[in-house]
Amino acid sequence: MESQNIEYKKTWRDEYLKWICVFANTEGGKLYIGIDDNGNVCGIEDAHKLSEDIPNKIRNTMGLICTVNLLNKNDLDYFEIITEKYPFPVSYHGKYYRRTGSTMQEVSGVELDKMILSVQGRTWDSVPVPHITVDDLENDAIKLFKKKAKESGRLDDSALDVTNETLIQNLHLTEGDYLTRACMLAFYPDPEKWVTGAYIKVAYFENDADILYQDEIHGPLILQVEKSMDLIYSKYMKALISYDDIYRKETFFFPRAAFRELLLNAVIHKDYLSTTPIQIRIYKDKIRLWNDGALPKEVPIEDLFKEHVSKPCNPNLANVFFKCGMIESWARGFSKITRYCEEENAKLPVIDLSLGGVTARCFASDKYLALMNEHQEAENFPLSPKMSDKEKTREKTIKWPEKWPEKWPEKCQRIYDAIEQDKNTTIAKLENLLGIGHTTIKKMLTAMQAEGFIRRVGADKGGYWEIAQGAVE
Repeated sequence: MESQNIEYKKTWRDEYLKWICVFANTEGGKLYIGIDDNGNVCGIEDAHKLSEDIPNKIRNTMGLICTVNLLNKNDLDYFEIITEKYPFPVSYHGKYYRRTGSTMQEVSGVELDKMILSVQGRTWDSVPVPHITVDDLENDAIKLFKKKAKESGRLDDSALDVTNETLIQNLHLTEGDYLTRACMLAFYPDPEKWVTGAYIKVAYFENDADILYQDEIHGPLILQVEKSMDLIYSKYMKALISYDDIYRKETFFFPRAAFRELLLNAVIHKDYLSTTPIQIRIYKDKIRLWNDGALPKEVPIEDLFKEHVSKPCNPNLANVFFKCGMIESWARGFSKITRYCEEENAKLPVIDLSLGGVTARCFASDKYLALMNEHQEAENFPLSPKMSDKEKTREKTIKWPEKWPEKWPEKCQRIYDAIEQDKNTTIAKLENLLGIGHTTIKKMLTAMQAEGFIRRVGADKGGYWEIAQGAVE
């Protein structure tokens, strides 16, 4: 039976030399002449002449030496042509071919670049880049690398207290007199000068169609990751506030440390031959992180959260991030994501390949959704369900000053009702109830006291609130 490395042909045609090219550019293989598609020997004419012609044509068109065996079965002659995998790209009449599934495909452009590097046993990020020197690198990126490498303990003082040139050489980011693509991506101020799409794009979506605002993060990849994390968890992600006794807690809908691992994974595994940047879509309760890359063949998607091998798409770039302590080298990234999510009772991200790359979908935790509902309820219906009907009508009878800011009467009513239910309520509790800041709450309490609606009995600590008599008509 035909397979990835075996091909059957009934008769010889010179165009079948392409299959020799295919096998040489992949894992090697065998081409049989004189056998039908079902694997039955049908024989071939002029076998002795072809036994001379075929090796000569292989050598003259592609410069290859293949084993050509003339075999016989049931008095029928047929050929077995054995081709080994070659350590360099092989072309047939100036064109390159590889096998994809059961078909032969001509390789060109970006795919040809990948094939050439693969056949040579090299990776894309190991290729040298002209016209860049160590002096051209971003000093802030190198400073951050040294700082994190020292904090993580991956490099000691003797390895870091060197010139930038020595550091880059020790990180194996040079080839001869040139810096490599990995070095350029990690430390050069404008990697997009050589690699289109070497940046991160972030947008906040109200829904799948409407973008409210967006940003792009450019510069050395070492700095891009840090800038992106700071931007996302300050501008794009809303932390909900809750209290454990007197301690204020901020809850994001997906753990920061877990998302950082996902972002680092995208940066290191991205296919930088693509011109598309890493894209992060953020909604009020979910994130979609997309990277134009692929999973290693050895790691099926269902095994990502299990023990698996570490095989980064850009190993030299990965080594930079490893040496400064930003990633692990033992495929532990998804194990760490699992741990971070468990610690915060968050949902594991869902990884899929549905959009032509690798997509990580992060969803809000149940804890966050519960807090979000609490905040919405506090906004929409401030009165406690335990209040009597008489108490609920007081909003209509209190005349709040017209000079107050527009939303103050509504919020002060909620403060008033909270005090009436619990004279020992605190500013922290009121802050959580209203979802507004400490300073604004204090201003409202001061104004309510000045107008005679409430009063403070005793000291700030140990005292309590009291509804003023006559505050309600």
